[in-house]
Amino acid sequence: MKKKSSIIKFSIVGVLVVIGAILSFVPIQIGVRNVNPFFQSIRLGLDLVGGIYAVYEAEPVDGGVVLSEQVEGTRARLESMLVARGFTDATVMREGETRLRVEVPDVADPEELFRIIGMPAQLEFRDDAGNTVLTGDMVTSVSSGWDPGSATNVVHLNLNSEGTRRFANATAPENHGQSIQIVTIVDDVPTVISAPTIQTHITNGRAIITGMESPEAARSLADQIVSGQMEVRLRVLETASISPTLGQGALFLGLLAGAIGLLLIIVFMSVFYKVFGVLSSVALLINVILMLFFLAALPWVQLTLPGIAGILLSIGMATDGNIVMFERIKDEFRRGKSIKAATYAGLKKGFWPVFDKNITSILGALVLLILGTGPIQSFAITMLVGIVITFFNNLVVVDFFTKWALAFNTTDAKRYGLKRGPGFEHLDADKTDVEIAEREEELEEEKRAVREAKKQQKSNKRRLADGIV
Repeated sequence: MKKKSSIIKFSIVGVLVVIGAILSFVPIQIGVRNVNPFFQSIRLGLDLVGGIYAVYEAEPVDGGVVLSEQVEGTRARLESMLVARGFTDATVMREGETRLRVEVPDVADPEELFRIIGMPAQLEFRDDAGNTVLTGDMVTSVSSGWDPGSATNVVHLNLNSEGTRRFANATAPENHGQSIQIVTIVDDVPTVISAPTIQTHITNGRAIITGMESPEAARSLADQIVSGQMEVRLRVLETASISPTLGQGALFLGLLAGAIGLLLIIVFMSVFYKVFGVLSSVALLINVILMLFFLAALPWVQLTLPGIAGILLSIGMATDGNIVMFERIKDEFRRGKSIKAATYAGLKKGFWPVFDKNITSILGALVLLILGTGPIQSFAITMLVGIVITFFNNLVVVDFFTKWALAFNTTDAKRYGLKRGPGFEHLDADKTDVEIAEREEELEEEKRAVREAKKQQKSNKRRLADGIV
């Protein structure tokens, strides 16, 4: 019955792996719609696919002189806005005292993106009477996302202390049902970009704008609010395309290196760990399929050459975790346990070392993601995704596969690459734990006898020496 159950389980896994491989690498046509495979849906960075750039001239909003601090503040806000949109590989740099150069990977609608970037810097929140409730400098951070509570796309606003106080007054219970207009001002002409209704009294400085129809609408509103916080007006001077610094050749070579490395790992594991190694290789293929899926599905992932390095590193870490667990199984069998007992004991003892290794790696990736910029963030994101998948691979997939395989063989240790250690060579691979325990007691008794003999020998030497003296 156990063998039949394992056959069914492995068959289901095999079908899922084949389906996953097809979705990962083969284009599919459903009716009139073409569905790209996962690997073609992954967004590429500037170094691999190129992109576009725009140069802006910073101009004062209310006349006067543009200060260096204003340009630097605008540069930082632009960079944060682009990263929030998922362009982790985008760069914003200063050219001279009053110019900014923005480089982004190839996007579907660059004109819209550059239009938002070039919006003027005046932003106001007004009540129904036209009174200014907040100004742009009172908003400390803006982000878009999905709110499970309201089941809608939302924009999150965080306010400074002055903004918190003024917003608490504006959203007092007597004002519920009224609206707060978010207004951008272009050449002294106000434009209302949103007019959310006051629904609750907000006193903690964290406001949520609900009701956006799509993630794109929420992100667009967040971008407009961020651009309205900028301390200068940006006037576009030129735009042009950027050639990839490395190109498709580098992408091909990186993927080729990864494929060769994966093949060598599969050969190594299959040779040294036999059946366990083959099962580990299947789990590794599942690891790759899941990696491609999440890289294509997660909106903030942008694949660069450092990102490819992060993927390859995570695959290597998955293999390292499997080796740790298999070596634990070998140690248990070497010390006399049966194949089944050694497998269960080895997986149990290997759990915490693998768990600790993955946790520390996740923490390292998070530090790189938080403190790094550009290519470092790209490396950290892909490595973080890979480590989380590796966690699942090592502690769930390989664990199940290894236990399922025991239904087919618990007598032939060579199929698993297992060998007995000294003193246990005569034990069969499927000996019961009682028999193994008896043999361990016999060995311990033999060791005690050897120790007693050595003590007696030393005692005789001392007596003999005393007699001679």
